[in-house]
Amino acid sequence: MADIDQQPRQDLSGDDARSKIHELGKDVRTCMFGSQTEEAGVDFRPMAIQAVEEDGSVWFLSSSNSDKNAHLARDDRVVLTFQDDGASKYMYLSGRADIHADKATIDKYWTAFANNWFDGQDDPRVTVIRFRPMAGHYWETDSGKIVAMAKMMIGAVTGGAIKNDGGVDGELSV
Repeated sequence: MADIDQQPRQDLSGDDARSKIHELGKDVRTCMFGSQTEEAGVDFRPMAIQAVEEDGSVWFLSSSNSDKNAHLARDDRVVLTFQDDGASKYMYLSGRADIHADKATIDKYWTAFANNWFDGQDDPRVTVIRFRPMAGHYWETDSGKIVAMAKMMIGAVTGGAIKNDGGVDGELSV
């Protein structure tokens, strides 16, 4: 039988961690964004990702009137969770966020999709949040979801040990 505690581990730091964040996050369109509240600890909500930069920064559009902007004004600590089920890749990040309201930054990260929440990019409520990661953890399989599932099914049917599918997880320290 395979031992779940024997999955390969690859902790990453510095440029390697930033590269992994960019690699795992660049194709994910939505993540869970957790900001600190005075009342309940962390308040999570889904947020559309505008970009994941090579330095690991993650960019979002947000309303100046939103709860998350109010939370960030009091406490800039943020938690993000990413889930790419199709590729069996997952990531958790903690870090700090800051709010930008300058036109150049808004223009850079604006998409037509944002018109669903704002009256165009000149809407005075439009702000851009930049998340800067400090630490996290990732999980991924090299062979993808279908091959990993097939191996698990074979193991379940035969009762035999299954060989690790090439999956790896590790800490991220930026």
